[in-house]
Amino acid sequence: MDGKSPQRWAIDLTLLLNARDGGDRFPVDVKSLAKDYSHQVFPNDPVTLIKGASLDRFEGGLYKAPAGKKGWGIIYNSEIKSPGRINFTLAHEFGHYLVHRHQFPDGLQCSAEDMAKWDSTYGQIEHEANEFAASLLMPRDDFARQLPPKSKPAFEDLGACADRYGVSLSAATLRWLQFSERRTLLVMSRDGYILWARSSPKALRTGAYIKTANMPPVEVPSRSLAAQPHLLENGKGKAEHDALGWLNEPCIEETFVSERYDTIYTLLHLGPAPSWSGHGSDTEEDSFDRMTSRPPGSSWLG
Repeated sequence: MDGKSPQRWAIDLTLLLNARDGGDRFPVDVKSLAKDYSHQVFPNDPVTLIKGASLDRFEGGLYKAPAGKKGWGIIYNSEIKSPGRINFTLAHEFGHYLVHRHQFPDGLQCSAEDMAKWDSTYGQIEHEANEFAASLLMPRDDFARQLPPKSKPAFEDLGACADRYGVSLSAATLRWLQFSERRTLLVMSRDGYILWARSSPKALRTGAYIKTANMPPVEVPSRSLAAQPHLLENGKGKAEHDALGWLNEPCIEETFVSERYDTIYTLLHLGPAPSWSGHGSDTEEDSFDRMTSRPPGSSWLG
């Protein structure tokens, strides 16, 4: 085991793919990459099998080959229909293979919940696999060329990135939030309640967040478009709110309904941090930065 971090693995593979295929090479073919790379670098312990199968409550898993055979298998739940969700799951399990297979010699199985929880050692390795998958599938430098950190994207812009990288819309949006220099939130809701919400680092540092973990269900604000989908045209809409709309400050809400996933996606674009927040510095370094990489309840799978 060479002790590389998930991010280091993703960067090294990105440089390799850039050198081989050039910059316009997306989406990443995770199946080919995992097999080819592991056979070349770890010939005695490669990934030999990647396929879909019935996994009941699991999204995917990394499995040690049966006794008498060498290598590993990456299996995803064949009930998953979204190509973007499958691609992220494969990259997630490939991350486990590179970073965690020595720590878990019998393999791992990952549920959607596992990929969202961070409050244990086991949860931490899921976080690391997610970070690897996001960095491999959506390299920051390429993503920033599609959507600069100061940009104010609409869902159509983020959807174009999701198509480019072969991931779900929520995965593309979460990736953009990681390096956005704007104060923005992504809120996922269903049946009038917030499933989870994620803030950009700048929004989080300045006190703009919606807490949903370890507390009773949080209702979507009654004045929001997300709470009034009948006001949407063709399932999408945009509205400006005052300080009583979503948070304790004005915001621009962009919402659309995903009938496929029975989920409402909402972007909240905020202005400069209000003076009352007491968080005016962009360079402030505190626990918010650490929290940013560990969003309770949020999911890259979407």
